[in-house]
Amino acid sequence: MLGPWLHDWRRPRGQRCLFWGTQPMAEALATLLRPRYLDLLVSSPAFPLPLGPLSPESEPLERFGRRFPLATGRRLEEYGAFYVGGSETSPDPDLDPDLSRLLLGWAPGQPFSSCCPDTGHTQDEGVRAERLRAQRRYLVERARDARVVGLLAGTLGVAQHREALAHLRNLTQAAGKRSYVLALGRPTPAKLANFPEVDVFVLLACPLGTLAPQPSGGFFRPVLAPCELEAACNPAWPPPGLAPHLTHYADLLPGSPFHVPLPPPESELWDTPDVSLITGELRPPPVWKSSNDPGCSTLTPRPQLELVESSPAALFLSSRSWQGLEPRLGQTPVTEAVSGRRGIAIAYEDEGSS
Repeated sequence: MLGPWLHDWRRPRGQRCLFWGTQPMAEALATLLRPRYLDLLVSSPAFPLPLGPLSPESEPLERFGRRFPLATGRRLEEYGAFYVGGSETSPDPDLDPDLSRLLLGWAPGQPFSSCCPDTGHTQDEGVRAERLRAQRRYLVERARDARVVGLLAGTLGVAQHREALAHLRNLTQAAGKRSYVLALGRPTPAKLANFPEVDVFVLLACPLGTLAPQPSGGFFRPVLAPCELEAACNPAWPPPGLAPHLTHYADLLPGSPFHVPLPPPESELWDTPDVSLITGELRPPPVWKSSNDPGCSTLTPRPQLELVESSPAALFLSSRSWQGLEPRLGQTPVTEAVSGRRGIAIAYEDEGSS
């Protein structure tokens, strides 16, 4: 079934390419394609490596939850790719988490094709990749408009998860947002619907445990990756199109080549005007930035009685049309206790038999 696909994938001899698939299929395809592609890589999932020292030359590059055996002096951005996987019984190939991670993080200028081994159907993934990137840019805008962020602790056994939680909390605080850490196990729409006051959620998990793109109406609030929250809250983060899509939260921490520190409070990056692409309104600067400005108190006098927002949950409750049962304190007359009904709901004893 892979014969038509190999015939359709026309590239000049000697180009660099890389593909994914199960290990037996990958070895078989590599044997067929190595005479045609002089620089061919076979990727594998980034499972834990066996204990033992590894030389820097033999240690593979780990990106997107996979390992790439790059040679010295090579860069992953120089390679085109084709993906072998999926099934004809899958309900929607757009929701494949493995393929989605690769499409989001791969270099936009390089070709990317996929093949279903069940049917032999092949297609160019350029259009799907652009659609996924547009969806993630929309989620970044939602995170910039958000006031309350829920940090979902999706893993407690991967290294540096505590440091990553602390980094994301500092990130949201610097951007003038409130954050809450939630340990709910695997996120589901029913679980996250219990927190309607949260504007966006950020899933902190291993690269292979990140969520796939959800269908419309899946989650009550959008679920983001840590790198998307970094793009929304860190003004020093590169603009869209230049910033890499990182699937592992460790890439955002100090010591990583992708780490971008927050600007100091006196930096002009915090004062850059920012307009929401969703609401069309001007986003205010962070609360700590406006309160530290010495000119704000002289130009804008505050009233004597000012209501202070205690928490986002209280503000959300006050904005709801129904806030629970009315207590009516002091308005209900006091009566003595009386005997209630006896029986079951289908037939109480004081009800007639009809």
